[in-house]
Amino acid sequence: MKIITMNEWDAIARSFDATRKSAWQECMDFISDMRGVTLDIGCGNARHLIPMARKCRVAVGIDSSMEMVRVARENVTGLHNVVLVCGDACTLPFPDELFDAALFIAALHNIRGRKNRVQALCELKRVLNHDGRALISVWSKWQDAFRWQFITRWPTREHGDILIPWRKDGMNVPRFYHLYGMGEFRRDILKAGLHIETLWKTTKASKKYADNYFAVVKK
Repeated sequence: MKIITMNEWDAIARSFDATRKSAWQECMDFISDMRGVTLDIGCGNARHLIPMARKCRVAVGIDSSMEMVRVARENVTGLHNVVLVCGDACTLPFPDELFDAALFIAALHNIRGRKNRVQALCELKRVLNHDGRALISVWSKWQDAFRWQFITRWPTREHGDILIPWRKDGMNVPRFYHLYGMGEFRRDILKAGLHIETLWKTTKASKKYADNYFAVVKK
């Protein structure tokens, strides 16, 4: 299983890094309570892994794109408690109950197929310790930029599947996303056997509709 076609993210890794420097406030709020050995699934350029490392004993980042891992490694220079791994969210290369807390931010929605997305959530549950907590986020299908595509046409694939091109720096690289509704997000989390502490939506670019859904979950 693969999160994505890795070449997509290898191709845009440097451009992505140039535009994704700031950590999300929702992540910073969660990171403020993190301790011990922690994990960032789909860590990208390490923008959330860096503040994790400053709070925690060990911060592990995993991403399916080797080029993104290279970028992340450059960005964490000087932080000696960071471990970076190129790997698959659906088959995490870690033992059971290793992590005290985890982030899974804006990456679950890049996995093709509901079965694989639920498997990734099952893997998150497996590697969390008995009272471990995680923050998960996905993009909403109802945000201003995309909702009409799902309202006006009957889907020929899973409802929410879409290709979103990366067009910065003269590129045109299609990236797979499965955009979520809140009910579907809740169902996938529960199907994986995780317990939901809080579930909420945010509006960052849209004026009325949700742009992102967040959940704090426990094992």
